[in-house]
Amino acid sequence: MNCPDCGDERTRVIDTETSADGSSVRRRRECQRCSFRFTTYERPEWDSRQVKKRDGRIEPFDRGKLRAGIERAVEKRGVDDEAVTALVDDVVADLSDREERIVSSGLLGKLVSERLRELDQVAYIRFVSVYKAFSEPEEFLRELDAVLDAEVEDFEPTHADRDSDS
Repeated sequence: MNCPDCGDERTRVIDTETSADGSSVRRRRECQRCSFRFTTYERPEWDSRQVKKRDGRIEPFDRGKLRAGIERAVEKRGVDDEAVTALVDDVVADLSDREERIVSSGLLGKLVSERLRELDQVAYIRFVSVYKAFSEPEEFLRELDAVLDAEVEDFEPTHADRDSDS
């Protein structure tokens, strides 16, 4: 640990105290060169959100990487920056509501795709083709059919609508 005052790396720990909830350690340190005293806090790296990839690797959650994936999907689709920011914020808020510290990339993909489907259907198809790792044209067709079927269901008149037309 380098001294924040003189930059020397020779510091010693004077006092160590664990936080009440046990999630961090507070250390009082003193520089052996200039006698400057300062406090450091240590917390486990696992305390931050992690993402478990398909291949089993675990890496830190990266909001920028999430945003970049969404931006690729909405590229040239007329989706404004504010909508992308709102989508990212929604996904991050949803993750924050969960107790898990390690989330699967599949869950992230599901959360993004649900929101993209409402925002822009072409961007949704683009995103799920990567998220679900489409390898055959039929997979695109199945997903496209599902989107189109849902759109038809949304626009089918109800019995009340048909009765009022008479």
